[in-house]
Amino acid sequence: MRERILIHCDLDAFYASVETIHHDLDPNVPLIIGSDPMNGKGRGIVSTCNYAAREYGIRSAMPISEAWRRCPGQPLGPALYHRGAHRLYRRASNQVMAILSKHADKFEQASIDEAYLDVTDRCNGDWNEAETLCRKLQQMIAEDISLGASFGIGPTRVAAKMASEERKPAGIFLVPPGGLQEFFSTQTCRNVPGIGPKAAQLLGEMGVMTLEDAYREGPDYLADAMGERRAKSLWRILEGDSSNDVSALRSRKSISKENTFSKDVDDVEIVFSMLSDLISRVTMKLKKLEITARNVEVKIRYRGFETYSHARSLPISLDDEDTFQRIAAQLLANVYDTSRPVRLIGFKLGDLEAPPNRQSSLDSFVDQEMSD
Repeated sequence: MRERILIHCDLDAFYASVETIHHDLDPNVPLIIGSDPMNGKGRGIVSTCNYAAREYGIRSAMPISEAWRRCPGQPLGPALYHRGAHRLYRRASNQVMAILSKHADKFEQASIDEAYLDVTDRCNGDWNEAETLCRKLQQMIAEDISLGASFGIGPTRVAAKMASEERKPAGIFLVPPGGLQEFFSTQTCRNVPGIGPKAAQLLGEMGVMTLEDAYREGPDYLADAMGERRAKSLWRILEGDSSNDVSALRSRKSISKENTFSKDVDDVEIVFSMLSDLISRVTMKLKKLEITARNVEVKIRYRGFETYSHARSLPISLDDEDTFQRIAAQLLANVYDTSRPVRLIGFKLGDLEAPPNRQSSLDSFVDQEMSD
């Protein structure tokens, strides 16, 4: 069977780019999207920022006070601070996804600003044609919606995802057939989806800094640092044996927990702390069942019962709490209006996977909502 040709599209600095277009801003001026910084005294968080702000070390989910310290707002400093406009983001995302989905055999929206496309048949198995298609899509998104997008092309979800990071912003990178090992040899372990700072540090302490080091040492050595399951997962990635599946209809099997506060909460730290606790409890259940998840979702409900959710589909199936904590914090940062009291916070892991001998346990938790 010929290799699948997968494309990962990642919109560049999406939220900030939409704000820049809508308000006709200078992209070279640092723009921070998030809660009111209150001249450095705000208690909220950064939702996202543009590339100019990232040069100051500002990142998603950073305390807004720290962002102000690094890059004060005008006229005290160069930055512009804006509140998020989520309806604008959703509208722009829908326009982009409509373009992408029309040019794929199979299409999967991974988050508001990411998508996977299987173009194997559309491109007749021709990798050069897939690269040409990416240029066409990039041009269409730029001309129709004025947004920048980066594309990665590879035979697996992980390879395509990592490739899309190679030439950001507005880049295209192709991992050709038979080129996986050469591509991975240039990557650090930290670049692999699912390997967070703690796992990368443990690997580094054992002398495994790059994927070339990991491949040379072998799975048994990796297991001493990461545990057997995660080592096997990494080894499958290195061998090109990780998922190449793109599906619009992901499994609805899920495990979730929610917390309704006894009183509406306007303290950002309490909300994030509760989310962290929910993640720990859901991940504990996941590990108890010996299963993994490939979809992460955060839900927030404000006073008045207005509810929002934000999800992300991962390139690999995981049971790693550190990864879930990191991704969920980013997801919440992107939808959280810190000026509004919060009534409920929830966390869900979906698209669950299990070895065949664990399937009966998994089936017993189909669509189970374990709410507090």
